[in-house]
Formats: sequence, structure tokens, C-alpha cells
Amino acid sequence: MPQAVHAPARPPALDSAAAAGAALRTFFNISKAWALTAAEEQTLLGVQRSTLYAWRAGDYPARLDAATLERLSYVFGIYSALHVLFPVPERADAWLRKPNDAPLFGGSPALARMLGGRVADLFQVRQYLDAVRGGGA
Repeated sequence: MPQAVHAPARPPALDSAAAAGAALRTFFNISKAWALTAAEEQTLLGVQRSTLYAWRAGDYPARLDAATLERLSYVFGIYSALHVLFPVPERADAWLRKPNDAPLFGGSPALARMLGGRVADLFQVRQYLDAVRGGGA
């Protein structure tokens, strides 16, 4: 008897509540690994304090706006690149807070650059890491 063929499950649309919840849960897991403060989370996400605390409590929006999705994309890319460059998770996660002599950072930790508040700050750190690991953006 022939077996039924099932189509692979589709990921939720990026503008859905399921995707918003998955993205924010991933962000908060990364935040825990990086030992971010609430103020640092707020800056990286570019949201108000009340929004941050609602999201932390699991009160996810029906959809995330494009700016938040862009910020999350860069954070996820930075996390991924660090874990490619440093196979030991503790070293990968600690890199953000270590002083860095690369011209982009001027002796400050990469996290200081990421906390500049602009999406471009996240983009530049992501671009730097992609260049260091020999990959494209």
C-alpha cells in the first residue's frame, strides 16, 4: 500500500503572531546567554520599557514591525556568527563584553557599539563579524 506523502510544515508568516512569539522567545534566550540587562534589551530592540516588559511576560504582538524585525535579524546574525567563530559557547557569548581593538570598536566592547541605539550599529557589528569569519552579509 502506498504511503501518504505529507508536505513539510511551513514556518509561520513573518507577519504572524506565531512568528512574533518565536522571534521574541529567541531574542530573550540570546539575552540570557549574553547576560543583558533590561535597559540593554530595550535599546537593542528599540522599544519602550513597557513594551519590553509585556514581551518578556509573553504578551507578544500580533505582528512585529519592520524595524523590530530588522533589529532581531541583526542580533540573530551576530549571535550565530559568534558561535561559528568561537565553538565554545561561553567564549562566544563573552566576546561582546570584552575590549576590542578593531577600528570599529576603538578599544570598547562590541556591545557598546551595539547599544548606540541605531539599527546601523547592529548592522556594522554584524558586517564586521561576517568579514572576520570570511562570509558575506
